[in-house]
Amino acid sequence: MVQRFSDEDALARRIVERVGSRIVLALPLGLGKGNHVANALYRRAADDPSIDLTIFTALSLDPPSGGKSLAGRFSGPLAERLYDGVTRLDYVAARRNGRLPQNIRVVEFFMQAGSLLSNRTAQQNYISANYTHAARYLVESGVNVVAQMVSPSDDRAHYSLGSNTDMTLDLLPVLDRRRQDGQEVLFVGEANREMPFMGGAAALDQARFDMILEGGSAESARLFGVPKQPVSITDHAIGLYVAALVKDGGTLQIGIGGMGDAIANALILRHRDPARFRAALAALGGFAPTIEPQTGRFEEGLYGLSEMFVDPLMQLIDAGIVRRAVSDGKILHGGFFVGPESFYRRLREMEPALKETLSMREISFINDLPAEDRARHVADRRDARFCNSAMVATVLGDVCSDQTEEGRVVSGVGGQYNFVSQAFALEGARSILMLASTRSGGRQSNIRWTYGHTTVPRHLKDIVVTEYGMADLRGRTDRDTVAAMIDIADESAQGTLIGEAVAGLKLELGHRPTRWNSRERLDATLAPFADVLPDYPFGTDLTEEERLLAPALRRLKDAKDDRLALAGLLARGVFTTPSPDEAAALARMDLARPEGLAELSMRAILLAALRAEGSKGRQLKNSPPAAPFAGHDGEAS
Repeated sequence: MVQRFSDEDALARRIVERVGSRIVLALPLGLGKGNHVANALYRRAADDPSIDLTIFTALSLDPPSGGKSLAGRFSGPLAERLYDGVTRLDYVAARRNGRLPQNIRVVEFFMQAGSLLSNRTAQQNYISANYTHAARYLVESGVNVVAQMVSPSDDRAHYSLGSNTDMTLDLLPVLDRRRQDGQEVLFVGEANREMPFMGGAAALDQARFDMILEGGSAESARLFGVPKQPVSITDHAIGLYVAALVKDGGTLQIGIGGMGDAIANALILRHRDPARFRAALAALGGFAPTIEPQTGRFEEGLYGLSEMFVDPLMQLIDAGIVRRAVSDGKILHGGFFVGPESFYRRLREMEPALKETLSMREISFINDLPAEDRARHVADRRDARFCNSAMVATVLGDVCSDQTEEGRVVSGVGGQYNFVSQAFALEGARSILMLASTRSGGRQSNIRWTYGHTTVPRHLKDIVVTEYGMADLRGRTDRDTVAAMIDIADESAQGTLIGEAVAGLKLELGHRPTRWNSRERLDATLAPFADVLPDYPFGTDLTEEERLLAPALRRLKDAKDDRLALAGLLARGVFTTPSPDEAAALARMDLARPEGLAELSMRAILLAALRAEGSKGRQLKNSPPAAPFAGHDGEAS
């Protein structure tokens, strides 16, 4: 019989009484963690060294904090506005500050991207795992407590797993078998009325839980929201290419962030204004000659199959594009969701008939082909397009998406390899890996001759897309693979890559790319389409000043290791008088009246970046149409 608690510390005491002093606590990925339960167990273990607490989880979401740096000045007020009321995880702060007690260990298989690159404890306690294998590793670790945020039904007879069916539905049968073997294992729910109630497999009878925390601050705690970030021209170009790869009547998986928003925006443009979509695609050029572009409206619609149910997919549902029902009557199956607050609100307020067509399922169902009735699932997933972002690709087709060359983990493998593998298992399916051609403001190429780490090996190469086009690599020779990848690199790297490929015997002497690519020509090419390629296609939680600041801060982030570029910005900014909009942005950063040399320098650099981004925007809007990357005849540097 389920035990109900209104006090989290009393619940934590009862957990220790039931399972003993060795606790292996499983928390769902991302949004669905039982934060109050986790914090109560953390406090108890921190106060009692005899308790051995291991926390096994992924994507421990941590609200940003403020500070005196430019990043801190931007994120501080944002955090107060968007994260007030979100329950922070105590173990996250302790790990960040190097203060985890010796009897508490945190193990993750996926990290908040880039947030723990310099954290020794997190780097040492990371497990590299495909998403579909994570539950197996968790079981092998001896998990005896699962704590999950759940959404209560009005009568409290059912509790929905809400955002996270992903690993929980795979774990529950294993926990049942361990109970039958006489082991003490607990499934603990933390009720939160802000969590959208998802039905079907996600809705569990109250009797399925051993304990439930409800009432008090836990039940009304704000959900962690991910505000919309600006969609760059690079993202939009990639989105247009990807949208032309998606077949009507097919299956779609996309992720969170600028590229996901860009893909959804391009698909909606294609559906509502096919002629304008075709014009943008034709202006870009760079479409793989081996693939027929898809440019018509969605008459049948798409089926969504995505481990992460994200706001871009919700936008496609509302636009009438994701609407193809599969054999169980659903138009979308997802494993977990996370997004902006508007996305959660849409799910909470959604009309029941539409919500019935959305199904949250276990990750083994989403990321793999279920063994049961395999033929039916294959038919459901026809013409699948699995779209995932990457960090670096080699010209031979290897792709890195999760860690740096020296081994520091940026995020994790997650489901990327799963979807690549599934693309090869399904007839007509394609894996699409997307990346910007350069980083650090264009100073470093993301397409390399070699790289010291691989997430997706080149024997599983398929389609790679940058802002300069797509490389169709499946089944191609090394020579043709290298040539196709160089064609989608930036001109700053193309000449060097050709030289390395010739020296490596993969290209013939005298090889030249199909075209030389530059960001300036890309900007000019897409300038006439600025009205359908907005910075925030689906809105944003940012204020007017923050929308102005975001691209300027991104420019400064790209230039952070370039002393010459920063010195130039400083010199220009000192002698620049801010416009009213720029003055408002400086005031938002508490730099309207700088004090001391450090603040004066910050103000000058930021003002110069604001002016440069504003000038670029004006130039783009006033630029004439350009030929499709009409390149020069000289050698690339």
